[in-house]
Amino acid sequence: MAVYSGISMVLCLWVGVVFGVCLASAIVELPTFHHPTKGDGSLSFLVIGDWGRKGDYNQSQVAFQMGEIGDQLAIDFVVSTGDNFYDNGLTGEHDDAFTESFTDVYTAESLQKQWYSVLGNHDYRGDAEAQLSSHLRKLDSRWPCLRSFVVNTETVDLFFVDTTPFVEEYFNSPEHVYDWRGVFPQQTYTKNVLNGLEYALMKSTTKWRIVIGHHAIRSAGHHGDTKELVERLLPILRTYNVDLYMNGHDHSLEHISDDESPIQFMTSGAGSKAWRGDVTMDRKGVSFFYDGQGFMSVQLVETDIGIVFYGC
Repeated sequence: MAVYSGISMVLCLWVGVVFGVCLASAIVELPTFHHPTKGDGSLSFLVIGDWGRKGDYNQSQVAFQMGEIGDQLAIDFVVSTGDNFYDNGLTGEHDDAFTESFTDVYTAESLQKQWYSVLGNHDYRGDAEAQLSSHLRKLDSRWPCLRSFVVNTETVDLFFVDTTPFVEEYFNSPEHVYDWRGVFPQQTYTKNVLNGLEYALMKSTTKWRIVIGHHAIRSAGHHGDTKELVERLLPILRTYNVDLYMNGHDHSLEHISDDESPIQFMTSGAGSKAWRGDVTMDRKGVSFFYDGQGFMSVQLVETDIGIVFYGC
């Protein structure tokens, strides 16, 4: 158990792994980033989700703590689990909200690393393609955001999955308009996402495998489980012996164990506005739940993964 000044709680978890091999049903190549590890093969990064509120709702306080921990751990990069800009994404690639919610908030020296980001459902309510634009990378070189992609390292492969198009209720919403450019037809798109993930998992030769999406597969929080991901994504994670699934969407920090495999479900969606008291703790497998603001760190070596939750 570690103690850090200004951090209200920490939880450390060490996870084991079992591996297997299975063939993917189709070859769909996902874009791949190659990120170097430290000289000893170790890697560390932070995970934050549901954050972009121009510094409000404690976003700035969380960013400050991230900078402190990022410096202590000498992090290699940051992972964003989506809902990057509230309430309705960006209006376009020239929207000042990008600078006001990202560049002007995460100013610590330790956070001037690559931010690997996926889209959340709130991002799809705006100009989703703006977040994928190369123009934003010119404004801030830390910002590679794609729909689905892979980050390859010597020690771990991270597989980012665009989960919003899997959720049926968004396609029938009378309340919100979503930017589905590049997604229709929905079933073809989601099938290709899963085929691309399977092919990437099949090729992976690293010790550890982590899959990242916006929506939870398992959650004790407000939104709970995402049934479409339980039905379509979870079987793939089990087949390919994925170690961790990380998500945002619920504004909380969570650790839940799978009841049929070694997979550990990690929610880090507490980057700004949190929902107090909205929890279902009677479900099986819940090891940790915190419904305030915060983030998560991940440290990997060849033999172990260390997860620490930081509440602010």
